[in-house]
Amino acid sequence: MRTGKPFRSTRAAAAAALALCAALTPAVTVAPPPAQAADTVRGLQWYLDYLKVPAAHKITKGAGVVVAVIDSGVDANHPDLRGQVLAGHGTSAAAAVDGRRDDDKVKGHGTWMAGIIAGRGGGAMHELGIAPGAKILPVSMGATFNDQDVLLGVRWAADNGADVINLSVGGGIRTAPPDLVDAINYALSKNVVVVASAGNIEQGDRQVTSPANIPGVIAVSGFDKRGRFFAGSVQGPETVIAGPMENIIGPAPKGLSPNGYSVSSGTSMSAAIISGVVALIRSEYPKLDAVNVINRLIKTARDAGPSGRDPQFGFGTVDLMAALTRSVPPVTANPLTEGAAASPTRPGGAAARPGDDDGPAVEFGVTNKTGAIVQVVLCLGVPIVALMVLLVVLRRRKRRPPPPGGPYPGAPPPGWPATQPTPAGYGPPPGQAAPGYPPPGYPAQGNPQAPTAPPPPPGASGWPGSAQVAPPPGPHQQQQ
Repeated sequence: MRTGKPFRSTRAAAAAALALCAALTPAVTVAPPPAQAADTVRGLQWYLDYLKVPAAHKITKGAGVVVAVIDSGVDANHPDLRGQVLAGHGTSAAAAVDGRRDDDKVKGHGTWMAGIIAGRGGGAMHELGIAPGAKILPVSMGATFNDQDVLLGVRWAADNGADVINLSVGGGIRTAPPDLVDAINYALSKNVVVVASAGNIEQGDRQVTSPANIPGVIAVSGFDKRGRFFAGSVQGPETVIAGPMENIIGPAPKGLSPNGYSVSSGTSMSAAIISGVVALIRSEYPKLDAVNVINRLIKTARDAGPSGRDPQFGFGTVDLMAALTRSVPPVTANPLTEGAAASPTRPGGAAARPGDDDGPAVEFGVTNKTGAIVQVVLCLGVPIVALMVLLVVLRRRKRRPPPPGGPYPGAPPPGWPATQPTPAGYGPPPGQAAPGYPPPGYPAQGNPQAPTAPPPPPGASGWPGSAQVAPPPGPHQQQQ
């Protein structure tokens, strides 16, 4: 598991910073409604309007759904999360036994993700989650964690009422450990939808990371405010869907931000948003099993990039209203594991696409597209080679019959499958504060000014599932 790479951050006084931020961001195509000022929490939640979340909330707010956030724990006392956080679990002695404390003293990563998913709202100065009617089941891995903590968290969540598991964490390793693959498969077998961040370039990721690259997991990449692929997101054939990733605001534990909020860009955030979308689908269609929830999500996605599934957007960008309202024929098999059910460690570490015939799994490291091409070449080439060899044998030995079955050479090309080692590790960064923009009135009512501080020292780090972006003046930027 890995710790993220250094990033840049800024902090400014409240009113001046927010005004400047609003002035410097005219390129947003989906603007907040006129009633929502740009210097409010709601005004900065551009993705709510992009996804038509207010209209979706007229259909469902996610009631009856439990989303497990397997992370650093969740601050259950944050004003936007009070009443939203169930008693959870800690995977180690260092973690809160019930998960209701955020042990990330730099960013409050778990609290951030929980707020994006199920913040209860309550006005322009509070975080409104994608699924405010859902409940958060916090599974804390503490301030530092590894594969063992992740798999323990996944199994515990699957056994304790989770309908959705959010994994806004990722390791730079290409191949997921077998025990972690088993844990994911266990969750899938328990009718749980698993969502994970694909990874970020600034964190050193170059391919979709574990656990997002495990077959059956919804691997989430990111797009910007214009719906374009976000350059800081990794891409790869395992990508399933893209969600909003640019400048996503979320709650921060008291003491990490002068106002209780932070803004950042990363696939951690896009994964949390997709987890909220899945919660809304599960609430609106309570009789749908996880397989059909996943199918509904990807069949209603807006195709983006090259036609069909592609490495950047997967099946497309999320279309919340279509996912909640469009007619989608039922399926009997998980479209993300169809063709890969015999072994979770199929080439590429990702699910076969419907219609692909990739043959038996070998190991992680070969992409779906490459794997499919290799199979096609072999399927077409083997009979041709066999026929040519047979003709040569018959010509040289006219009186001798060919050997039974004929020779059928056709080994995979040299170097297949290819693997690319990347840095590994999970864990929060040391020494980086997480101030957000200071909305008036938080944490101290009536105090419009937030304290200022110099930028963090060189070497401050990001968190798994985050990407580096140059922070605009105003809301404090943190890489997630």
